[in-house]
Amino acid sequence: MTDAETIRLVIVDDQAMLRGALAALLELEGDMTVVGVAGTGDEAIEVVSATRPDVCLMDIQMPGMDGIAATAAVRTASPDTRVLIVTTFARPGYLRAALDAGASGFVVKDAPAEQLADAVRRVHAGMRVVDPELAEASLFEGANPLSERERQILRMAADGRSAGAIASEVFLSAGTVRNNLSAAIGKVGASNRAQAVRIAQDKGWI
Repeated sequence: MTDAETIRLVIVDDQAMLRGALAALLELEGDMTVVGVAGTGDEAIEVVSATRPDVCLMDIQMPGMDGIAATAAVRTASPDTRVLIVTTFARPGYLRAALDAGASGFVVKDAPAEQLADAVRRVHAGMRVVDPELAEASLFEGANPLSERERQILRMAADGRSAGAIASEVFLSAGTVRNNLSAAIGKVGASNRAQAVRIAQDKGWI
């Protein structure tokens, strides 16, 4: 197999053991080679910029920059690199956000090895690959109803921070923060802040 026929991969996941397992698994395919790994979104941009892989396998939930933001940054840094999201979190909101960010595919980590390898080949060939059950769920869930500011504040509220504490971090008044929280609670159909956070997380909206 010549280098021209080999699909060059970068694997991004915050769990070192999983990065290694994915790399070993895909290297067995014969037509794939792993040219770099990263544990965060920021590292992903650096590694992809340096190696210019054909396909970047990207996790979503990572420290710092998440996989959605990293996908957009990777596509900007290396437009010829295609991104395949490989995640534990099969949430419709994540699927929509990932595709909007420029991902070419979305599969879950418990997919069989041959299915993952096939997804890599199809994405490399220019096709879009999406977990069928997740694609169907996404159609019924609808788009994320939250604004960017509401998403930001709801994410910060998830760990129990008060409106005042959030306000000091985002340079808004406590009243504005409370208004955004109220709007978010109404948009997701929740009765309180904790329930709004839970619903938004379950749907992949934050």
